[in-house]
Amino acid sequence: SLVDDPSGDDSLSLEEQDRERQRLFGILERLVKWENSNNPDVLAAARAEIDRCFPDGPPPILDPFGGGGAIPLEAQRLGLTALSGDLNPVAVLIQKAMIEIPPRFAGRPPVHADIDTDLTTWQRAQGLAADVEAYGQWMRDEAERRIGHLYPDATGPNGEKLTPIAWIWARTVESPDPTWNGHVPLVASWTLSNKKGKPKVWIEPVINRATQTITYEIRTGGEPSHERTVDRGNGTCIATGSAIPGDYIKAQSRSGLMGQQLIAVVGEGQSGRGYYTPSDRDSEAAHSGEPPWKPEGRNPEKLTGGTVFIYGLDEWWKLFTPRQLTALTTFSDLLSEVRERVIADAAAS
Repeated sequence: SLVDDPSGDDSLSLEEQDRERQRLFGILERLVKWENSNNPDVLAAARAEIDRCFPDGPPPILDPFGGGGAIPLEAQRLGLTALSGDLNPVAVLIQKAMIEIPPRFAGRPPVHADIDTDLTTWQRAQGLAADVEAYGQWMRDEAERRIGHLYPDATGPNGEKLTPIAWIWARTVESPDPTWNGHVPLVASWTLSNKKGKPKVWIEPVINRATQTITYEIRTGGEPSHERTVDRGNGTCIATGSAIPGDYIKAQSRSGLMGQQLIAVVGEGQSGRGYYTPSDRDSEAAHSGEPPWKPEGRNPEKLTGGTVFIYGLDEWWKLFTPRQLTALTTFSDLLSEVRERVIADAAAS
């Protein structure tokens, strides 16, 4: 604790100590309320108590395994010098964005030339936040211009325009049953949504035995008509009920015979989230994309505990679809481009 309990002050009677203790508790009670996170009066009261206990300045706060940075961030809010780190590079990146970069630009105006605001003074990280929003919007708009055609909008069951936010895929393998000449899906669950008080939304596999093909439709209400077709690495042919051993699945994947099929799309519109059956356009777009670059090199055998290497996904590029690689490459290029924009705007501001 940075603030001592009043019991250590011999100049106070027991009643005075108790009153002082309750006063300090009152500061804590106001401080922990979410709505007071940025209340300057509440923060000033807490900082005043810390300064009272440390006339020569409080000690720095060190969190060697800071994770998401909650402790050093709260220390900064109380006016303390915070030092933090972590073994996980993702955690370090989060900490830099939360506790290292914002203080460097505190109180400064944005450098972007087209900030739409009535503010004349910029407090704390307001200017930095405005820049992040403006340059982020530019990246988003530019990405849509370059690769938006790979992510077509859709029309929901009620005619509402939906923006896709997720694509549900199924891995497929050739059925080992000679009576079925085609690929079958490996699906752990057919349920898409099972929210309390709402009808369950699930995927219905439609098996056409004449053409030996499987298509998928979205159902609302009731229960899925099929059980899962993969469990603990072993599968079941949904068309015939034949077992698909795990070793067979791995061999199919290592031989490049494992496929993938788009079985549902999640979209978002004005009325909320919706689920719809993929159209031919959705499937074509999902399999499109010509990435100008792909990450070379072999994966570590124990990547994700070794669960991808044994399926032949032994190189980095194999972990992504062409569309995913195109999107990742596009955003990587945009990061370099936006950096040049920021530098140019900062020099001109």
